[in-house]
Amino acid sequence: MEHFLNAIGRFSNNDINVFKEYTTIRTFNKNELLLKHGEICKSVFYILSGSFYQFQMNEVDEIVIDLHLKNEWLFNHTSLINQSPSLTSIKAFAKAEVVELSLTRLHDLISKSSAYLQLGRLFNQASERIYFFDNCLTPAQKYGHLMEAKPLAMLTFPVKMIASYLKIAPETLSRVRARC
Repeated sequence: MEHFLNAIGRFSNNDINVFKEYTTIRTFNKNELLLKHGEICKSVFYILSGSFYQFQMNEVDEIVIDLHLKNEWLFNHTSLINQSPSLTSIKAFAKAEVVELSLTRLHDLISKSSAYLQLGRLFNQASERIYFFDNCLTPAQKYGHLMEAKPLAMLTFPVKMIASYLKIAPETLSRVRARC
């Protein structure tokens, strides 16, 4: 756990040990929901193994909002921050193991040591990235960003899911990949 905490900030050995006491290891099977549409997100998760995707349903398909791989934090930003029902679902794409930290336990940690305020950095990253990604980039830029930020995503998720995440048709993704 030290490596993912130290990637966020500086934590003493005692801070890391206390963090371990406040978290839970959970396993999810393929296609198991971590968060259902309409539920309130009450925890943040760190992916130890496996992969997840966050999606919304339209009339017939899952519209992929985000892809999550090993060594990433995972949560529904809006639902967690506002404690409101989630507009998306989060599903395990493959069998996965995660570290779970509930919002209540996070508040308890912060009351024990101000060092845990550094975890707040997690909450700023997600919403800004999704808005910029969805609204400001061309298909080629989106693909380039994905290859730079999450190169293993192309090996983990099927082309149709990658295309949905990039908000482009699978055929457009094929053309973009051929040019890159």
